[in-house]
Amino acid sequence: MPTEESKRRWEQQLRDAATHLEADLKNVVKYINDEVVPDVRRNSSDALRAAAAELHKLATRMEEHAGGSSAPPPPPPKDAPKP
Repeated sequence: MPTEESKRRWEQQLRDAATHLEADLKNVVKYINDEVVPDVRRNSSDALRAAAAELHKLATRMEEHAGGSSAPPPPPPKDAPKP
């Protein structure tokens, strides 16, 4: 049966480990918020612009295949990636 002193040491070690885990978790959350989220947002915007450019090309091809229309299609966005 553990003595009162060994029980206290074990409880203190558990508290210390919990404190370290809390600090590590805060660091992970900060890293995700400061480093990962901005990159995901930037890359998502680029991916949406690329998809919009491809959809514009597809719409143009569909119009050409159907015989065109009386109005020319709108130009792609200025910041769209070049093919």
